Amino acid sequence: MKSATPKVLHDICGRSLVGHVLAAARELEPEHLVVVVGHAREQVTAHLAETAPGVRTAVQAEQNGTGHAVRMALEELGGVVDGTVVVVCGDTPLLGGATLRSLAATHSGDGNAVTVLTAEVPDATGYGRIVRDDVSGAVTAIVEHKDASESQRAIREINSGVFAFDGQLLADALGKVRTDNSQGEEYLTDVLGILREAGHRVGACVAGDHREIAGINNRVQLAEARRSLNDRLLERAMLAGVTVVDPATTWVDVAVTFEQDAVVHPGTQLQGATHLGEGCEVGPNSRLRDTAVGAGARVDNTVADGAEVGERASVGPYAYLRPGTRLGMKAKVGTYVETKNAVIGEGTKVPHLSYVGDATIGDHTNIGAASVFVNYDGEAKHHTTVGSHCKTGSDNMFVAPVTVGDGAYTAAGSVITKDVPPGSLAVARGQQRNIEGWVARKRPGSAAAKAAETATREADGES
Repeated sequence: MKSATPKVLHDICGRSLVGHVLAAARELEPEHLVVVVGHAREQVTAHLAETAPGVRTAVQAEQNGTGHAVRMALEELGGVVDGTVVVVCGDTPLLGGATLRSLAATHSGDGNAVTVLTAEVPDATGYGRIVRDDVSGAVTAIVEHKDASESQRAIREINSGVFAFDGQLLADALGKVRTDNSQGEEYLTDVLGILREAGHRVGACVAGDHREIAGINNRVQLAEARRSLNDRLLERAMLAGVTVVDPATTWVDVAVTFEQDAVVHPGTQLQGATHLGEGCEVGPNSRLRDTAVGAGARVDNTVADGAEVGERASVGPYAYLRPGTRLGMKAKVGTYVETKNAVIGEGTKVPHLSYVGDATIGDHTNIGAASVFVNYDGEAKHHTTVGSHCKTGSDNMFVAPVTVGDGAYTAAGSVITKDVPPGSLAVARGQQRNIEGWVARKRPGSAAAKAAETATREADGES
């Protein structure tokens, strides 16, 4: 990956590569779930502790092959495990839980000692080929590409590296795996030959979509997997009644949820645990993270993070909703408005060019253009409260902590530093003073002075 980030911690669609694999594995409802960690294990273990509670880790201090890795996992569980052991790779984010369930069911139903997940691919170059018995269909060998004959290279069924084993037989066979190969490693695939030679059946389960088994080894493959998973998520949403106007420019995370008749316009990114309510519209060109959009709301050209948008509310264009923003029903946050830790009541409007931070605003209030809620004194944040049915003038500064009572008005250009009683008009600005002739005296000969002179003559009726 050429990255300071371990491969399995790279993210697609809101989840790490190993996180996707764990999500698929959990669908089996396993008694034990163990991740073998080796390279950069401190980072991987910390990630698992934060995102995958209940998962155990087994340390493979030296990377001595896939068989050795599985042996470390079994040792973490006491050496021998009864029942079925499913082994998956940590870099296959497209692998689905349904495919793993099918693998486990095939393994149990066919009475196999080991069942390998396979796939038929358009081009099998470089992959290990699955060789089957012509009569029984059992797997007789997995032949690496470099060792395959011409007829074997024509086989399109390949090994995925995902297996289901009988736990008792697996532990015994791993003890017989040799390291007399070019890499000097313990290969998990050698277990298949050991079990077959002992008279046990080796079977296969074919994945429905070969893309599920694709491993990630570079940024190109990461991007391809991200696109494939994104397409899968959007298709699921559209089949559930969501309109995605342009899937090619729409990106969603796995935890995003939708209700029927939501509309997603082009250039939109929906991240984290974002939820779109029934009939709402989001986009174009919006990025929402961990944000809930209510039914019938409209969010246009907006960035939102950790916000709640009420039913039939309106946001944007070019708005920024920061964490803690909660908009009530039919509320409006308009063009070039930023909010943070702000509760904005039902029907209240903040239409233009304003910052509302650490504030509570009641219902059906209008905040004038170019207003700033001055919440920070250099050391601490303070709260502003504006009541219901208030009308605040343009270019107001609300210097927290301060309260504007219900039904109050504030005059344009005011700096509000004291509480305003309900129903009052607050005027907090200096009286205007005009100094006549100032331009002619201070800027003689300037364009402004000439214009003023002409205007004065015209006002006096001179030609």
